[in-house]
Amino acid sequence: MPASRPRAGWTLAIVSIALFMTSLDNLVVGVALPSIRTELGGSLESLEWTVNAYTLAFAVFLISGAALGDRFGRKRVFALGLTLFTASSAAAALAPSIDALIAARALQGLGAAMVTPLTLTLLSEAVPEEKRGLALGIWAGTSGLGVALGPFVGGLVVEGIAWQWIFWLNVPIGIVLIPLALRRLTESFGPASTLDVRGVALAGVGLFGLVFGIVRAQALGWTSTTVVTSITVGVLLLASFLLWERRAPAPMLPLRFFKARGFSATNGVAFAMFFGTFGSIFLLSQYFQTAQGYSPFEAGLRTLPWTGMPMLVAPIAGILSDRIGSRPLMAGGLALQAGALAWLSTLLDPATPYSEVIVPFVMAGTGMALVFAPSANAILAAVRPQEAGQASGATNAIREVGGVLGVAVLASVFAAHGSYLSPEAYSDGVAAALPVGAAALAAGAIVALFVPRRAAAPAETAVVPEGAAA
Repeated sequence: MPASRPRAGWTLAIVSIALFMTSLDNLVVGVALPSIRTELGGSLESLEWTVNAYTLAFAVFLISGAALGDRFGRKRVFALGLTLFTASSAAAALAPSIDALIAARALQGLGAAMVTPLTLTLLSEAVPEEKRGLALGIWAGTSGLGVALGPFVGGLVVEGIAWQWIFWLNVPIGIVLIPLALRRLTESFGPASTLDVRGVALAGVGLFGLVFGIVRAQALGWTSTTVVTSITVGVLLLASFLLWERRAPAPMLPLRFFKARGFSATNGVAFAMFFGTFGSIFLLSQYFQTAQGYSPFEAGLRTLPWTGMPMLVAPIAGILSDRIGSRPLMAGGLALQAGALAWLSTLLDPATPYSEVIVPFVMAGTGMALVFAPSANAILAAVRPQEAGQASGATNAIREVGGVLGVAVLASVFAAHGSYLSPEAYSDGVAAALPVGAAALAAGAIVALFVPRRAAAPAETAVVPEGAAA
């Protein structure tokens, strides 16, 4: 046991810093969007793609990142992902146009997809099971810290230097972290011996078609040939993906995982939370600048009661999930978020005093924190230890797809009821969109009630093992 402690400590530190970087980049762009729109130009659709290029690439390749780690070595793929993420951050900082920025953001998402699922796998291997709840709490708290500091750091950097520096910040961290990972992490492999290339292609093109159709509907209309064709092709390809995964020799998403009620329900929770929360944050992160005229730093500072709560509450939620189970924490967390968004939808206009939004912001942030670590614990309890990489990759992919669709759908509702033309128009659009996010979160709270209170069986038997990948 003493020999394992240094490895566990180094692993926790390295994967937490890497997770912090990728989490930060989920939200750091939000506060910078008005500055990017002013300097590089672009419509609401372009701004959506600045966010969605990252999250869509992230979602599509998350399961592939876990599979690559299983096949070629988790430490090796983790370091490669860090390298790609660092290089593409520099490319985003140097982007001369909105299209170049979107392309760099997509590469960032690919790098993050190789890193994020392996953080959980590497950590679960290095930390003794009896300390897993605490470690996952720290892991989730670090992710929460990235979420918390995203708008704040973005606002500080945009106002103090320039928006490009929100990407330059990743470069020195990556340069230090890559050699540390290669030296201090222990190499390991998973059960997957081949890469499901067909599955990756079907899922990637299908998701792109679905999201592209939703985003383009704002400009072309929901009945246009482009939108209908794109969404139809996307849905058909995703259906083909599920059919293929049922008979693939080495599926990227083993559908037998979903036979475990805990796995299915937790993924439903993850999808609903990211749909409602990140779709709302996309609009709210611009509200203080566009509707109320605050500077980027002032806007980022005002989001801290929301985004800062996961940093404080997530470690406690990780410990509690070991003691009382994941279900009450997840259900309560989603209910808090739903109530917060419903409340905010009745408050927001250009003259709303900041004091009136603090309590719903704290509610929403606390609700997020109550879901992060307990959901990771529930996923790990539902699969065999050697399948943790695939399972965490699947869950991360599903929740990121929820985030992508949430941004696309809520932005469509916003565009139908508001615009950037005036503070009043922007507030009207946000007020119309937030109830959609609240409804998704309320549905997630109901789904969370189906998560088992405790793991009813050891992890080795929690999922039917027949047909497991060799």
